[in-house]
Amino acid sequence: MKTYRAELHIHTVLSPCASVEMIPPLIVQEALERGIHLLAITDHNASANAGAVIEAAQGTELIVLPGMELQTREEVHLLCLFDTLEQLAEWQKTVDALLPKTANNSEFFGEQFVVDSSGDFIRREERLLLNSVDIELEHATEQVTALGGLAIPAHIDRKANGLIEILGIIPPGFTALEISRHISPEKALQKFPQLNGYPLLQSGDVHQLDSFLGTTELTLNEPTIKEIRMALNGQADHRVVIRQMDNLRPTI
Repeated sequence: MKTYRAELHIHTVLSPCASVEMIPPLIVQEALERGIHLLAITDHNASANAGAVIEAAQGTELIVLPGMELQTREEVHLLCLFDTLEQLAEWQKTVDALLPKTANNSEFFGEQFVVDSSGDFIRREERLLLNSVDIELEHATEQVTALGGLAIPAHIDRKANGLIEILGIIPPGFTALEISRHISPEKALQKFPQLNGYPLLQSGDVHQLDSFLGTTELTLNEPTIKEIRMALNGQADHRVVIRQMDNLRPTI
């Protein structure tokens, strides 16, 4: 068993709200300098840069999971995590078919860059990614799970695109929930009693390099979706722990 310090909610320059510094080699470097060894790339409704970050991490101790932050019909943000780029590509086909064909206004929303593993420009994503995909939260969760992925509602304590603020309830069917960097697990449970009984992850929702958090630690045999699910369920010595920020190793 190995304990992985994880950051499972990271945006690259493909997300229009991310900083221009969020390119594969700098993401990998920053994670390693901070003692983080398990990442998930989760751009808004898009996945074109996930492979580039995986390639940039080759030859290092960093494991990168391919993923996406989906915005559902209800405007809830849902982390969709997978083991393979092939699974993610299948999910992307569904998202592309249901994402509105609104053109991006880069001056207003920001640029949406597809890059290679060195961070060099390949192309712009012309369709606006900051949009709701025409799929309900329940159906999205079912389809991600059917593909072998893990669907986790993102930053559920936030008013903007947070599950509780939008729906007022937590529908059944979720393995875990993500809390934001702005609340501790203890305060989250006090403020939202409906979280009791749900395993929690905490992520930095990283849009710039100085926003890595790394408070979630996962004890696993190997960093796979199956093993992460076992940790969230507390099975066979697998576990998930959210460390207090002042108990983390110093960051660089």
